[in-house]
Amino acid sequence: MVSVDHGLGSVYNESQLILSHLPGGIPINSFKALVVDKIDDRVKTDIRFLALDELPPGELLVNVVYSSINYKDALACIPNGNIVKTYPFIPGIDMAGIVVESRNEHFKEGDEILVTGYDFGVSHYGGLSQYARIPAEWAVKLPQGLSLKEAMIFGTAGFTAAMSVQELQQNGILPDSGPVLVTGASGGVGSVAVAILSKLGYEVAASTGKEDRREELLKLGASRVMSREEVIPEQARPLNKQIWSGAVDCVGGKTLASILSSVQYGGAVAASGLTGGIELPTTVFPFILRGIRLIGIDSVSAGMARREQVWKLLAGEYKPVMLEDMYTEIALEQVPEVVPSMLDGQSRGRVIVNLKG
Repeated sequence: MVSVDHGLGSVYNESQLILSHLPGGIPINSFKALVVDKIDDRVKTDIRFLALDELPPGELLVNVVYSSINYKDALACIPNGNIVKTYPFIPGIDMAGIVVESRNEHFKEGDEILVTGYDFGVSHYGGLSQYARIPAEWAVKLPQGLSLKEAMIFGTAGFTAAMSVQELQQNGILPDSGPVLVTGASGGVGSVAVAILSKLGYEVAASTGKEDRREELLKLGASRVMSREEVIPEQARPLNKQIWSGAVDCVGGKTLASILSSVQYGGAVAASGLTGGIELPTTVFPFILRGIRLIGIDSVSAGMARREQVWKLLAGEYKPVMLEDMYTEIALEQVPEVVPSMLDGQSRGRVIVNLKG
């Protein structure tokens, strides 16, 4: 395992990390980052030591305390993943950390912030690094009630799940409206959606292709766990029996089409995934005969006002009781080991990366 000594000692309070241990808030030594590079047609991922002047421009220099691994990050680590355009590159679409240098009046040294979405970890060096430099307009101040670690247990996946639940609520889907279905429930978005909906008092049916996740999903609050096959009927019909008051769909394709045909009159579906395909083999009947709504969820380009609102919900009303059971924590050096299982659909819940070492 690669390691580097910044003179930080062992475990420390997150909020005191920079101001107490790095005079002036600026590190002297190099720092660790996960770097993806391409040589000919071969993509290589390894841990490298970088200097601050190798980071891209930005108004905020941030000491990254936690990041997370998402499917998009795994794609960034392989050839033809269609994420990284120029090499070398630091992936990581999520991060939570502490501002050590600011050239923006809205942020000061010592502020705890989080970043998800925009071009972070896609065309701008991301969060799988002990330091990041970003535009100030991407940063969300950590809301009261949420730690840096908890922010990354949520990450983009939790933010997307919260946006989905909020949309259902705003479209009149309430706990007494009837059961709500969550597909892809063993993944990051799905598992957080199950936990949030359960906390809010909804009857939640969780659909997954992973039988070994049944007990975990029940523990998160699912009323019942269904297989993928139970969601998709043997014979596809434009309209099926009305079952769900609403749904959070993380799959797309035939699964989403089946859900649309089974939503109760006036119901709503929040869709954010495409693991089941990008085609949607449905008809207009669910929309014009049952008045249902299909709501697309985009967490990448959401405006700052919406971001701040949703993160406050995650810090308060939406914060699951079982949050500490929803993640696996790894070191930066372990990221390459996790990527294959994530690409194969074998990852479980959320994976966060501790960058304090």
